[in-house]
Amino acid sequence: MLTHLAIRNIVLIEALDLEFRRGLGVLTGETGAGKSILLDALGLVLGNRADSGLVRAGEPKASVTATFEFANLPPAIAEALDDADIEIEPGEPLIVRRQLKADGGSKAFVNDQPVGVALLREFANALVELHGQHDDRGLVNPRGHRTLLDRYAGADSAAVSKAWRTWQDARARLEAAEAEIEQARADQDLLLAHLAELTALEPQAGEEARLDATRADMRKGERLAGDLEDLRQVWDGSDSPLAAMRVAARKLDRIGEEHPLLAEALASLDRAVIEAGEAEAKLQAAAEALVHDPAALDAAESRLFDLRALARKHDCQVDDLPETMRSMRAKLDAIEAGDAEIDALEEAAKEAAVAYRNAAEKLHADRLAAAERLDAAVAHELVPLKLDAARFRTQVELLDEDRWGAHGMDAVEFLIATNPGADFAPLGKIASGGELSRFILALKVALAEQGGAATVIFDEIDRGVGGAVASAIGERLARLASDGQLLAVTHSPQVAARGGTHYLIAKSSEGTVTRTSVGLLDAEGRQEEIARMLSGAEVTPEARAQADRLLEGV
Repeated sequence: MLTHLAIRNIVLIEALDLEFRRGLGVLTGETGAGKSILLDALGLVLGNRADSGLVRAGEPKASVTATFEFANLPPAIAEALDDADIEIEPGEPLIVRRQLKADGGSKAFVNDQPVGVALLREFANALVELHGQHDDRGLVNPRGHRTLLDRYAGADSAAVSKAWRTWQDARARLEAAEAEIEQARADQDLLLAHLAELTALEPQAGEEARLDATRADMRKGERLAGDLEDLRQVWDGSDSPLAAMRVAARKLDRIGEEHPLLAEALASLDRAVIEAGEAEAKLQAAAEALVHDPAALDAAESRLFDLRALARKHDCQVDDLPETMRSMRAKLDAIEAGDAEIDALEEAAKEAAVAYRNAAEKLHADRLAAAERLDAAVAHELVPLKLDAARFRTQVELLDEDRWGAHGMDAVEFLIATNPGADFAPLGKIASGGELSRFILALKVALAEQGGAATVIFDEIDRGVGGAVASAIGERLARLASDGQLLAVTHSPQVAARGGTHYLIAKSSEGTVTRTSVGLLDAEGRQEEIARMLSGAEVTPEARAQADRLLEGV
């Protein structure tokens, strides 16, 4: 609930700190004293549009800070804070602050962490529920009627939402598979042609590098053929240098023992023969590797050209062609197996559709039953609120299948008829301001056990009524506030007398400076304010006595 509100430099409010309690709090004051300023200030921390005109004249900026405390943080707020990476320890208050500059622009903070205004709007409805003369949100907005009815019914709308997601996922998988197979069938002839072309060539992984190296070697062989032939002739034959060295080595071997130097010469010559033999072998191997075969070179170049052409055709690397072949075969296999897969997916989608329909039909029945109970409960509240000629109806309308969703198959809207014989119409379209507020109060009483915002505010719900009707309004406001927090801006002494706390809004002027202040009244102050509300400008003893009777009557 709202425990503290600090306002700085908002219109006529220079500095204001208010403490709030549980139960029913009433705010009273003369017309024009500034009650709307309080609501505008609170609206800022709830994410309303930042209007620089709210900044007090002559001040560079304004701010509003609202503190809320909860036994358990409402799920909607907890989820929003978690998404924004803002941590609040159990028992820690939620402090929302909004700064507004006179030259435009604003900043928002939650527990001193900067946030976007969108976050404030996201959990505003869980913090404060405001019902005013021209309010188009809350109970007036039909977008929330279905949720309110489901809460009242205690219906398992989550099961319908889960069944809807399951059905939609199954449909999406079926549609994706059908589209894939349809596309594959359309491409089947082309796939077969491409696969035949690839199969005929039968590309191998790493083949491009090997062909490129072979082609390069053969081109080198063509260029080096003359030099290699000259070298071959140098080493071949009985009169080659290597043959002469071998002859010398044999002769030296016979006389090597005759002198140590001859033995050393033989060892050196043997090493030279071995090195020369190795060189001869390597030259032979190089000649074989660099052999120039025009037909083989042409074949290598032709295959390399074909492989690269296919790679360009399929927009891939040459080494990826084997994988491209496998992918094409898999697509062709999928076409053959596609019918069985489609049958299985169709069956899954049908089962999901049946499960959703069953859950949605049960929810529909629960809503119809709850609508009757809610209509009776609201009708019971209308007579004391001087709306005995009016009728209330919860309309539960089956939607066409193309409008079904996670919410089920119904549209729900609260309708009223204010006069006998009149047609039912949306809640916010045919009721006057006072009637609308009383309808909302009747609904709130009927829905009292279904929860809602932490703080509920009624702005001049008693406008245009008095006497017994005002007393009935006050009694119902007090009942609603018995286990929560409700604030009522009122001009009715009967409503004001019901308040557990009473705040007086007053405006004062000093020269050209005008200020609005708000004070918490004690028992004597409450008597005087209620007496003023009863008598007008001059408070009479009779008015004070009547005020005492009102206060004693509650």
